[in-house]
This record gives sequence, C-alpha cells and structure tokens, in this order.
Amino acid sequence: MKAISYLALFALSATTLISSGFAKPLKGWGEDLTVALEKAKTENKAVLVEFTGSDWCPPCMKMRAEVFSKQKFVDAASKNFILVEIDMPKGDQELAKKNQPTVEKYKVDGFPTVILLNSAGKEFGRFYASEHPAIADFLKRLDKELAKKNLD
Repeated sequence: MKAISYLALFALSATTLISSGFAKPLKGWGEDLTVALEKAKTENKAVLVEFTGSDWCPPCMKMRAEVFSKQKFVDAASKNFILVEIDMPKGDQELAKKNQPTVEKYKVDGFPTVILLNSAGKEFGRFYASEHPAIADFLKRLDKELAKKNLD
C-alpha cells in the first residue's frame, strides 16, 4: 500500500513540475543575450545566463519552480546581474532552433547550466544550477563567483 501511495505522490509531483515547466518567460528575466549584454554595459552589471530545457529536464523544472521564478531570487540577483534564460524546449522547436547557436557558442554540455559573463561578454563563471537548489545557496554561489571576478 505504501508503494502505491509513493507512486501516486511521485506522479502528482511530476505532473506539477511538468505543467509548471512549460515555458512562459519568467518575470524579471530576458531571453535575448545580445540585449542583456548591452543592458549590462549601461548598468555596469554582469550577466547571468541560465540554459534550460524547461519542458523536459526535471532539474531545470525544479530550479525554475523553486529558485528562478521566486521574486526574492530575482530581486537579489538583479542587483548585480542581468538575468537571461536560454530555453531549449522540446515543445517549441522554433525557440529551440533560435537558441541552438547560443548553446553551441558556449559549449553547454548539460542542463541546467549557468554561465556568468562580464558586460563585455567574457565568461567568468560556470556551474550546474541544480548544485544549488535553494535560493540562499544559489545567491551565495553568485557572491563567490563575483568575488573571484573582481580579483581579476
């Protein structure tokens, strides 16, 4: 009986994750890296690029639901970063095709990957977002990466 309960809970959780994962642009996030880099120059900020598979990647859906979509995260991260989401959804081939050159340019080998760029577009940090599944942990990682960048 417990197995059936766990299976039902898993199915409900998966359904919630999947339905929340269908890509609607996140509030506070852009979808165009070129625009983000220009904005970063004018605002003297870095760029946080999150590469995701919003409708097929369970860790991506979890990060979107628990970190990236939260106003607390967006407000804190936006102090130092312009936020950009590069999505590779299976349900929107046109968007995936549009974003494929960016994925290839940055040699993204897994999802969800975060790449941090200075305002000139030079990479100074890279990690898998799912390594930091809580807002506080993710923000600490961003602070650590910024400190390393500022030492350069």
